[in-house]
Amino acid sequence: MNAPLILHVVYRFDTGGLENGVVNLINRLEGYRHAVLALDRCEPSFCARVQRTDTEFLALNKPPGQSLKVAPAFLSALRRLKPAVVHTRNLAALEMQLPAWWDGRAARVHGEHGRDADDLAGLSKRHQWMRRIYMPFVQRYVALSGELEGYLRDRVGVPAARIQRICNGVDTERFQPGSRRLALEGSPFNDPSLFVVGTVGRMQAVKAQTDLVEAFILALQRQPELRSRLRLALVGDGPLRAQCQQRLSAAGVADLAWLAGERRDVPAVMQGLDAFVLPSLAEGISNTILEAMASGLPVLATDVGGNAELVDAPRTGALVPAGQPLAMVDTLCTWATDPVAVQAMGRAARHRAEGRFSLKAMVGAYDALYRGLLGRSLLQD
Repeated sequence: MNAPLILHVVYRFDTGGLENGVVNLINRLEGYRHAVLALDRCEPSFCARVQRTDTEFLALNKPPGQSLKVAPAFLSALRRLKPAVVHTRNLAALEMQLPAWWDGRAARVHGEHGRDADDLAGLSKRHQWMRRIYMPFVQRYVALSGELEGYLRDRVGVPAARIQRICNGVDTERFQPGSRRLALEGSPFNDPSLFVVGTVGRMQAVKAQTDLVEAFILALQRQPELRSRLRLALVGDGPLRAQCQQRLSAAGVADLAWLAGERRDVPAVMQGLDAFVLPSLAEGISNTILEAMASGLPVLATDVGGNAELVDAPRTGALVPAGQPLAMVDTLCTWATDPVAVQAMGRAARHRAEGRFSLKAMVGAYDALYRGLLGRSLLQD
């Protein structure tokens, strides 16, 4: 008898924290088969991160927006694959719970991984009503943070008994501290006397790398002597890249920043930093924060989403209000001149990642969730 198949349904399978979580789950969760269905597309280079060669990838090439036009194609995929569990993620894929319910054979799970890009505060009545409409078709919800759990319970109205909180896990073997900052290929800032702060992620509005650029410029203006030591690394690509480059050039500090573009060697990139910054306007549970912690880096993050559940300020880093570059300046200046404190925070961050946010714990929680659903009639709500 074949192992039960988990069908992971996302809007697009490409570089991102949500998608990284799916990759980690597929690679680590034994006793199941897996398939990925993207409503839009699957990026081949990202699919290559999945190590299991029996994983099938499907793309329906759906245009943006809520629409059930691809429901017939989705139903056709269900009838061919015969999944035991259909696991949708975020609002963009939630609509596929209806055809999964109609098909009637698979258990149905929906995960909330972060805020909607056009509803960062979670206040949109439209988005709440959309989630309520599909609520009867979902058997179990997964919330990645306490904030998202509260949103589902208090604003959407999902009964607490149908919500399970499962935090992302980090691969503490793949992400490890180095004995010293790594001389990173392509980096102009490998001089060990420098202090390199950086961020990793897609350069789009919600990630707010422009706020980090402003904070970097303000720190250099406040303490001009830091021009000889403080450096900025922005790793990733996207719409904000050109804007960040223009602002750095206009401020006369372009030579003190490195816009590296997208890189696949993220563990090495983390080892090439002295401190990590996440200036996002919204987050669920940030994979990059967890990766930075596992790499022994202190984290300066905005106090949004689940960031405060990860960063134990001031022991492992600092939290500041979102959208306020000035709030980051004090921490940047202090860290650039106090390497002993920075290293102590980094060690504490690594210890916290190992003890609280292991991949083993995450995979075990999903295994228990799936087994709980499959242990009963698949049609029972």
